[in-house]
Amino acid sequence: MCSVPAHGTATPAREVCRAPRLLRSSIRGVRRARDASPGRIPDPRAERLARPPPLGQAAAPPRPAPPRLPGQFRAAGGGAAPRGGGGPAAAELESDRRPPQNRCASAAKRRARRVPLTEKFVLLLVFSASSPSAWGHLFLPDSSKLLSGVFFTRRPAAAPAAARGQPRAPSAARRRPGGGAAAAGRAGSLERIRADHERALREAKETLQKLPEEIRRDIRQDKEKLLQDARGRKEAGAPGLPQRLFRQPVGAVGQEPADPEVRQRREKIKEMMKHAWDNYKRYAWGLNELKPISKQGHSSNLFGNIQGATIVDALDTLYIMEMKEEFKEAKEWVEKNLDFNVNAEISVFEVNIRFVGGLLSAYYLSGEEVFRKKAVELGEKLLPAFNTPTGIPWALLNIKSGIGRNWPWASGGSSILAEFGTLHLEFVHLSHLSGNPVFAEKVMNIRKVLNRLDKPEGLYPNYLNPSSGQWGQHHVSIGGLGDSFYEYLLKAWLMSDKTDEDGKKMYYDAVQAIETHLIRKSSGGLTYIAEWKGGLLEHKMGHLTCFAGGMFALGADGAPSDKTGHHIELGAEIAKTCHESYDRTRMKLGPEAFRFDGGVEAIATRQNEKYYILRPEVIETYMYMWRLTHDPKYRDWGWEAVEALEKHCRVDGGYSGIRDVYNNHESHDDVQQILYLRFSEDDLLPFDHWVFNTEAHPLPVLHKDDENKEENQK
Repeated sequence: MCSVPAHGTATPAREVCRAPRLLRSSIRGVRRARDASPGRIPDPRAERLARPPPLGQAAAPPRPAPPRLPGQFRAAGGGAAPRGGGGPAAAELESDRRPPQNRCASAAKRRARRVPLTEKFVLLLVFSASSPSAWGHLFLPDSSKLLSGVFFTRRPAAAPAAARGQPRAPSAARRRPGGGAAAAGRAGSLERIRADHERALREAKETLQKLPEEIRRDIRQDKEKLLQDARGRKEAGAPGLPQRLFRQPVGAVGQEPADPEVRQRREKIKEMMKHAWDNYKRYAWGLNELKPISKQGHSSNLFGNIQGATIVDALDTLYIMEMKEEFKEAKEWVEKNLDFNVNAEISVFEVNIRFVGGLLSAYYLSGEEVFRKKAVELGEKLLPAFNTPTGIPWALLNIKSGIGRNWPWASGGSSILAEFGTLHLEFVHLSHLSGNPVFAEKVMNIRKVLNRLDKPEGLYPNYLNPSSGQWGQHHVSIGGLGDSFYEYLLKAWLMSDKTDEDGKKMYYDAVQAIETHLIRKSSGGLTYIAEWKGGLLEHKMGHLTCFAGGMFALGADGAPSDKTGHHIELGAEIAKTCHESYDRTRMKLGPEAFRFDGGVEAIATRQNEKYYILRPEVIETYMYMWRLTHDPKYRDWGWEAVEALEKHCRVDGGYSGIRDVYNNHESHDDVQQILYLRFSEDDLLPFDHWVFNTEAHPLPVLHKDDENKEENQK
């Protein structure tokens, strides 16, 4: 066994025998050199003893040698060496005194005793320390400068003895600017950490002493505070809107009608609005719609998880009718609860005309900044819908993921003309209010795509594929699927202060094609607008098509001089036909669609066309015709509709639709309860300063003079 006795202890053989041969041979060579000529290797202690004392100091007395213990012999240098633990010379001397016959037997023991345990540790430490120094600099970067400021504090070197009497040089902290500040900063950090720990301990003790109800209350309060802070940060940083000096457009507030009868009717309409609003607030506050029969809230899938459609939709009506408390409540709800950060698939068209349009209108009427911020925020959420090969937007969009698609029933996955063509007004205003041109660029690109396409007979089919840029099924309608596209062409020109020549040309070219191929006159003299399907006419007119009467009359101003009167007359003829569709029912409310074939005129012949769902298009045309002609019959026709609504549609929970307008039995369907009506003088929202989007939200004309004034103010 290999063993090395050291101070009376034995070391296992593997601790010596496993050492590398090179290390053992090196150690052996060093020992032999020291044993052979010990005088060659100077002893530092001897040198210190031999060195003369400094000037002025007495020589120190010699240190006495330690007493020799029994069993020890005197080693070289006069010191006593312990048995088995002496220096190498003593070990060699002891081995040489043994008989020759025992030398070979004890060779292994002599080799083991050559390296005492203490010296082995020293050598291993030296080897361990020198290896990283020798090899580490080849691979490791010099991080001393990086770490010196973190782990070490530099101290100035001590002055030499000769200069100790001279003035002391400034320290490193004094020489280097910020040195003292860094030390103070570290001390301050430690103090803050201690203070945080103490505060956390105090809060924990206080929490443990509270009752469970108090803890739950505190949690709710903390949660509400966090949500409010998050909303504040989002509103402060999300849209990044430029500063804008609000100036209320002309006509936002009008005068009371001079005619007492008109005032009375106007107050009645306001009472109807209050009846619907109060019930919505009582039974469905914060939800999208109210089912007036069951008195339950309803969230339409057109808006996904976005809530409050009725609130946003009614903001401008509440303001115009001077329902100040109701408007204040609605504004507060929008501030605190209207949230667009939801994982939901929405209808781009419906969200645009109701939410974006309602918020824009509320801002222009009231000047409340929250409406501008919310409108721009929602507009940005809608932008991914335009990420198609042609830039024609998808009909449906997940506003969280940005993934869009079209209605599965649309022709070959096509987008719908009335949907992608009814974004222009709102998106131009979003660019105007945000300073971001991307909104206007998106809708202008739609124009470019449409202008590159061939139109069958100058007409715009209802379906356009957003990937190929080609028309889908050749179905042309001025009612559903196509209606508001034509309306927005005209109103884009009007809203631009009549500078959008491209929109103007597209509108009047379309009207000419409509007159040529779709407008017909019945045997009884009623003018109607048919639908065109692959070159064949279907002599049916929908309730939605009745908006065209007001559109034709509104567009008379920009028509050629020889056509101005014709456009007014065309609008009046359409208004008369739509009034006949109301007047020929038992309830004096118009059906969803009516036909002009089989010996009937302006009557619904199919059961699935006899319902009425509070659509406003006919009453909208009456309003335009009254404003443009001041013919009193249009106000009378409007009042007939109001009386019919009160008699047949009013219920305890609001206003409901009718299943069959030709049947005296009132079977109601659950639909939205807000009907936007208005009896007013011409100075309230005048047409030369305002346009209405397709959901009847008023948007101001962007006068060039006003824009120049805003730029000068900036």
